[in-house]
Amino acid sequence: MIQSFDSVRAEEGRIRAAYAKRKEGGRYSWFGGHLYTMQQCERRMLALLQRCGLEDLASQTILEIGCGTGHWLRELVKWGARPEKLTGIDLLADRLALARRLCAPGVRLECASATELPFADGKFDLVLQSTVFTSILDAALKQRIATEMMRVVKNDGFIFWYDYHVNNPWNPDVRGVKRSEIVQLFSDCRVELRRITLVPPLARRLAPYSYLACYLLEKFPLFRTHYLGVIRNR
Repeated sequence: MIQSFDSVRAEEGRIRAAYAKRKEGGRYSWFGGHLYTMQQCERRMLALLQRCGLEDLASQTILEIGCGTGHWLRELVKWGARPEKLTGIDLLADRLALARRLCAPGVRLECASATELPFADGKFDLVLQSTVFTSILDAALKQRIATEMMRVVKNDGFIFWYDYHVNNPWNPDVRGVKRSEIVQLFSDCRVELRRITLVPPLARRLAPYSYLACYLLEKFPLFRTHYLGVIRNR
């Protein structure tokens, strides 16, 4: 699928504008229900790393696409990754400025487009994306980024995917990515996905009162809004 330079820049401009007008409020405060969601995600992310044989994170070269303020980069350091082997890129300069203040010295952070990653082929053991593709509405741009992710990951490396598969009726700037679309984006790869994450608005309301209730509701696939998975060469 061929896409012009102008259309790429137009979609990236739309994404910048959408983030600029976002008002997060307290929904992502660590003092509220968001903590439950992230702790559950952390447990499952660690289990996925273990399943892929990546427990020795100190030896892994890792790239995060759309790293934002660097949350997952900091988590990776906490889990044993070496900062100098971590790289994050993002379109939004203000988020990267905060990431530079928060991340460990040595982490490489670049303001760059994921459509043209400034890295050599097969450079990384692990490439991670977390809630990036749902912010992209242009199908050709999604495909271009997926292709770039596959280009820079090693032949025996892994791509980790964490993103939601449902639409947000209150946010027209995002769109859920279904399993079939993920498989199409990485059509020459093995794609393994699991549904996780209790509906975030429900978790934010319920978690301050009962983690057990959140845990039990999350047992039902109907209440899980995200896919966590691994993508690799066949």
